[in-house]
Parts: sequence; C-alpha cells; structure tokens
Amino acid sequence: MSNLSLSVAIGPYDRMMPLVRGEARIDAVDPQFMLLEPEEIFFRAMRHEAFDICELSLSSYSLRVARGDSPYVAIPVFPSRAFRHTCIVVRNDRGIRTPADLRGKRIGMPEYQLTANVWARAILEEEYGVNQRDITWVRGGYESPGRIEKLSVTLPDGVVVENAPEGKTISGMLAAGELDGVMGPRAPSCFERGDPAIRWLFDDPTAEATAWFRKTRIFPVMHVLGIRRTLVDKHPWLPTAVMKGFQKSKDIALERLTDTSATKVTLPFVEENLRRARQLMGEDFFSYGLAPNRHVFDYFLRHHHAQGLSNRVLAAEELFHPSTLEAHKV
Repeated sequence: MSNLSLSVAIGPYDRMMPLVRGEARIDAVDPQFMLLEPEEIFFRAMRHEAFDICELSLSSYSLRVARGDSPYVAIPVFPSRAFRHTCIVVRNDRGIRTPADLRGKRIGMPEYQLTANVWARAILEEEYGVNQRDITWVRGGYESPGRIEKLSVTLPDGVVVENAPEGKTISGMLAAGELDGVMGPRAPSCFERGDPAIRWLFDDPTAEATAWFRKTRIFPVMHVLGIRRTLVDKHPWLPTAVMKGFQKSKDIALERLTDTSATKVTLPFVEENLRRARQLMGEDFFSYGLAPNRHVFDYFLRHHHAQGLSNRVLAAEELFHPSTLEAHKV
C-alpha cells in the first residue's frame, strides 16, 4: 500500500514542528504541510473545504456538527489552547473599571462566533453576571474592513449585533473613540502600538486566569484537528494514525521545552514559568484526548448553545471520531 499524500494546514507551533521536520510521523501518510495563520485556515476550510487535515475553530466546527453538515470529523488533538482573560481591551476614558461596567457599552469584534469570544462571553456571564444582551456588539475586520462571519448564525432575541460602517475597522474605531472596547483572539493594532487610551479589561489577566483555573480546572481549547470526512470513511485507520503522530510531535516539543540548559523559546523566564504552570495545572498541562478534557467541552458546549450558535447542546463525544476515544492496552 502506498502512503496517502495529504494536505495538512496547521500553524507553526512548537508542538507541530517535530512533525513538520519529520522527527515524528503519521503512519502511512505523506503529509504536505502548509503553515498558515488560523484565520486563513478556518476561512478556507469552512468556506471551501480546502484541506485534507487542518486546524478547525472549535466554535465553527461545533456549529456545523450540530447542524449536521460538517465536511470534517475532528480528533481530540488541540493545536491551540489559551486563557482568554486577555482578549478584552477597553478604552480607559469610558468608566470601565470592572467587567460589570461593560453593560451598555459598544464592543467591537471580528466575528461573533469566534471560539475566543465564546469563552470570553461565558466567563463574563458566569463569573461577573454580564450577559451577551447587555452589550451592543459591532462586527468588522480588525485591520481590513468588510470581514464577515465564516458561517451564518441566528442569534437569540435581544442580542444586538451591528456591522462596522463601510470602510472602517474595529481597530480604527477603537482608537478614534467610536467603540468602548474590543473582544477577540488578537489584540487590535492600536493596543499593540501602546496607545495610552487603551488597556486590558483586567489589570492582571494572568492572576484572573489563574484564579479561574483553580476554581474550574479549565484550560480553554481553541482549535481541534479535523480530517476530511470522505477520507475517514474510505480509510477508517486514519484518525488514530493522525492522532498518534500529533501526540508524538507534542511529546517531543515538551521534552525540549523542559531542557532549559539552552531554552528553545525566545522568551525570558521559561524555566520559571514552566515550573509554575506544572505546579498549577499538572505535568500534562497541554493534554490531548477527550477523557482529561471532558469538563472543558461540557462547559464550552453548554455556553455555545446558550449563546445561540449551536442549535442544540452537543455531547462532547459527538465532536470526535469514535476510534480516537479509546486506545489499546498491553
């Protein structure tokens, strides 16, 4: 049997690079890697089904699974996980001192259904009593006008979403004072430039996220890994082979991260932060697989439905190919 030649669209993360370099492999597959930004991957996957294997937005994928028309089936490999207490930035001249002060404000966003925004809205509601109906949402591109939702959504009554005026961006509107804040997976460029009028909602997002993790034990999943469904139907061995390859790649990356004689990450304090992360979250702080992450998905899927994005509350098992939910034992 000759190996399958498959396109694989992922980000250039340290946990992926051993696969890209050939230090880990996917059984019986010759991967053709494309290292792309997540916005490009998600747009091309959801709009054009462009890749054989790719990262998928957890939110977009959940929406399509609930709808029954997903062209991909996921495996419990999570290319991206992130605490999202940093994804809300606000103007400091609008009287916003706490999350409760977001009520009645105009908050920009690139898309309503982005995974980071689902998590942020869930945290605002559960921890601070701020409902999605309390805010007027303004949708538009961060830096390029005219961005649209990748998938059509029908939001609950009382949720107000406006489109940014033609030719305007949410970064430009925030800088000009036409928005009170922005929510999204990237900080807008006006924040990154150090505009003194703009700051994080939380003065110490790391402390907020740490306290929230101690309470919930949740490390939010942003992306899952999807395989074209027609390929899986034809090659039922493929999901497990892909999962094994990506697990091995992550194991190599974490082993290298632990070797701090010469750090592999271009940041100071790597050893100290790695120790803190393991003290807080355990040795396998970036775990794959559904079993150690069931509570993460139960929380997310409950809020995904409550926010009007999935038409029913999905069970976590519905997201993943059955063969990746169990493993052989010796």
